[in-house]
Formats: sequence, C-alpha cells, structure tokens
Amino acid sequence: MTTGFVDEPRLAGLMLRETARRATAALRALVRMPATAEPLLAGPRDYRRADASVARAFYVGHVALGGHVVELHGRPLFQVSDEPANWLAELHSFAWLRHFTQSGDALSAEHARALVGDWLALPRRRRARVSREHETVARRAISWMTHAPIVLSGADTLFARRFSQALGAELRWLRRTARSAPDGLPRLRAAIAVALGTVCQPERRASVRQATARLAEELDRQIHPDGGHVSRNPGVLVAILADLLPLVQLLQTRNQIVPRGVFSALDRMLPALRFFRHADGALALFNGAGAPDNHLVAAILRHDESLGEPISQMRQTGYQRLAAGRSVLIADTGLPPEPGVSSEAHAGTLSFEFSSAGRRLVVNCGAPQRLDGGWRRLSRTTAAHSTLTLNDHSSSRFSRSEALDRFLGGPLLPGPTRVPLTRDDGSHGQTLVAAHDGYRATFGFVHERQMTLSEGGTVLDGVDRLFPSAGRGAKLEAQEPIGLVRFHLHPDVKAERIGEAVRLVAGEEIWWFTADTVPEIEDSIFFADSGGMRRTRQITVALDCLEQPELAWRLERG
Repeated sequence: MTTGFVDEPRLAGLMLRETARRATAALRALVRMPATAEPLLAGPRDYRRADASVARAFYVGHVALGGHVVELHGRPLFQVSDEPANWLAELHSFAWLRHFTQSGDALSAEHARALVGDWLALPRRRRARVSREHETVARRAISWMTHAPIVLSGADTLFARRFSQALGAELRWLRRTARSAPDGLPRLRAAIAVALGTVCQPERRASVRQATARLAEELDRQIHPDGGHVSRNPGVLVAILADLLPLVQLLQTRNQIVPRGVFSALDRMLPALRFFRHADGALALFNGAGAPDNHLVAAILRHDESLGEPISQMRQTGYQRLAAGRSVLIADTGLPPEPGVSSEAHAGTLSFEFSSAGRRLVVNCGAPQRLDGGWRRLSRTTAAHSTLTLNDHSSSRFSRSEALDRFLGGPLLPGPTRVPLTRDDGSHGQTLVAAHDGYRATFGFVHERQMTLSEGGTVLDGVDRLFPSAGRGAKLEAQEPIGLVRFHLHPDVKAERIGEAVRLVAGEEIWWFTADTVPEIEDSIFFADSGGMRRTRQITVALDCLEQPELAWRLERG
C-alpha cells in the first residue's frame, strides 16, 4: 500500500530531512584521516548482565541475539547477511563481548580475539549495512573500549595495533558525523561514545572538555526537565544510563571535569526511571518499552540518591503515577512524540498499567524482541494497549507504505493534538481525568478517561466517556463506530468469569473486575517477556457510542 504526501504533509518533511541527514553523514564520512594506533587506558564498566554460557554457545555456532537464534552450520559469523536486521545490529554492535569477559578464561579471550580479528579482516563492503549505522558504530566503539582487556589478553603487538587503529577509526568517524546521526538515542549514543573515546585514549585528553560539553548539550536537548526522554520510551532511559554512568565514573576517577549538564541529566533521569518501575522491578510498557532487564535497572538505580517515594507525575514527558497502599497505577497522559523521534512510539494515549503487591495485573502488550512477522506494527496499535479503541482504529496513525517505513524507521503520525489533564490528590483517593482528540478527525469523538485509586489502594474506579466534537457529522465513516475498552492482563494472571464479574488471581492477590456492561474474556498476546511472546488474556467491554457513550468499571481487591 502507498500513502500520499497530500494526506500527510509531515511525511514529506520527514523525507526531506532524512535525505539531507543521510547526504550530510555521507559527505562527512568521505573525509579520510590517517590511521593511528593510540594506547587505550582501562575502559568503562559494563552494567549489563553477562552469561558465560552465551559465550560458550558461540563456539558451536549457536548465536542468540536480538530475540533470534541463528545456527551458523559452519558459516563465517560476520559473513551472515540474510538474517533479521535486529540480529545483525546486535552482532555488529559487539555488545555480546560481555559474555566472554564474564567467562574470563584464556580460551574465551582467544575466541573473542579471533572473532574481532575476523571482523577486522572483512572488507567494509562485505559487512552488513546495519554495521555502518550510527547507533551500531557507537555501540561497537563502546563495547570495544569496555571489553578491550578480554580482546587484548594474550594478543601480539600486530593485533593490538590493528585493534587500536580500528577503534580510532570508528571514533574519528563518529566525531565527524555525530551531529548528522538520526535524532534521539542514536545521536546521543554517538556523543557518549565520542566522549568515552577522549577519556580512554590519553592522547585525546585535550578533547575531553569539548566532547563532554557537546554531550551535555545533547542531553539537555533530549532529556525533559522531568527526566523523561523525548521519545517517551521508558526503556531508552535504561539504555542511556547504562552508557552514561560508566562515563561519569571514568571522568571522576581520572580527575576530569564532569559538565554540570551531564550531572543535571543524571539527577533527572534516575528519579524518572524509578517513576516507571513496578514493584516487581519491571518497567511500565509504553512507547517501545519491551522485555525488562530487571538486573540492569536495579544496578542503575543504586546510583539514585533521591529519598522517599517515586515522583507522582512527569508533566513534560506526559505520564502520571498513582500509588496507595500496595497498588501502583501508571498512565500515559501525554501527546505522542515528535515524528522524528517516534520510530518506536506506540499509539497508546490514555492507556494504563496497574500492579499490586509486586504483581502486575493490567498491562500493555509491550514491544517484541523479534521484529518480523508484522508483530512490531501490531504491538504499536492502540488495540495492544489497555485503553479504548473505536472500530479497532488507532488513536495515532502510521504510514501505510512499507518503503517509507524502511526509509524513515516507521514514524508515528500523531493523532491527538491535545491531552488536557486534571489531577486531584484528595484525602479519599487520587483522581486523574484526561482526554484526547485522536478520534476527532476520523469519527468525531473525544475520549475522556477518569480513574480514581482509593486511599488504601484497594479499589480502582474508572470511567471512559465519549463526547461528540464540533462538526462531527461531516467526517464520520459509513457506519457509527463501535467502542471497545481493553484491559490486557499479565500472563501470570488467571482470569475467570463468575456471573457478571471477572475474578483475577495473581499469586496471593485476588481482584474482581466489574463494569456497567458484562465484560468478556478474550485471547491476547504479551510481547514483552524475556523468553519471547506469550499468550495471555484480556478483558474487553463494549461501548455503544450513541446509546451508551459512558462506561464505568471497577477493579477491587477481593
């Protein structure tokens, strides 16, 4: 299918900007610098969990990366080019070197060095295209600096020189082209990699201040005052902090100045990360957040020196948190991110997640590790979120052209233009009232959602309302839309309909769901599990836009 620029002029603007960005990056990459071998000081710490068994699996050609398992069957590892893009991106990022570092023996060092040597020996034109993307190059440079000890353990002088020259070339390319990297996380990671390079290579000491000042500028641009990232993806905070904290520690260890902008970003992001965390350690599943790495999140949050309960709202990023007793509710109450940083964003405006006593009950479906089979697009639809849909349309839109998605990365085309919000933290509970106009253009309705968490956290009352907007009749489809309110359940929750209610059981937690209309229990998919997609259930309640434009529902602890 194709989509015209007349229907969505923002796509034309994105196309022009992306074309210009690629042209600029290509021109800057043409500048050739002499190959130099610079000594490498001790690298940064890697906070990500490592597993020596993953390194052992490389020996037998069993390579599990990016949610995919590839059996090499004797094929050279880096000459594999027909596998999924996210598997290839992980392969060429060399983030898997941490598993060899964890193993730590002489055989692991020899194997790691051999793999790096194979990559260095492969002509550039024969490497997968994704290996030359800014984010992959930045991750590779960071991984090489971090795990240089295992790669260089037992290496001869010739290999050490080749490795150092290759690392220097990667960092020089990033320095020249970082400003023309794709906006968002790729550009920020490039800036972090460049700053790390100036710290790890002593001959670059004079450039440390310049590189860290540039990083501080980029952090100030991408991190909101409330600590959220411009992409609105909670998982991006983890990715940034996992690279930024080791950099700050290296700067402090070597008595280098840490710019105020870097410290300020850390002070904002750490509380924001706590905001998105459920009691079981998992992050809320909004706007591209997927399978959690609870170990990594916990390791990062050890550096959060803020005391007390997590913050209750993130106004600039657009999220609200209600907490009482043992219950936590996190809701998306913000506008979709700008199209240029929305390639992972979801159409989940006014969706929410709810957990109690360390058990997640109501969730969103999350982002899949595997990006094939149309699962990525399905996970981004409104139907994959715990909120209301009209005729199964999404409240924000996507390009209908696969070619455009490949070129632009799959931007979200915002539907909602306003999300008014009121909050009342009274003595009898906390109440949120928010609305969005994402269905106004197509169906002529505004969706409003009200949620109240009782003082003890034992009752969550909700109301979903549809209000007709001005000029509604001119833009209606041939038939009146049918509303459906979804409540996706975590896979560990057992759901059973008893009479006109639904009984939910999660460990020792028992909750009852009731609504004005008899709820149904249907199948659903949970994408955000570390073991891959899992079957789960969802509660659905129909809403007639004309006859019943308001639906009241309740979750109550049994």
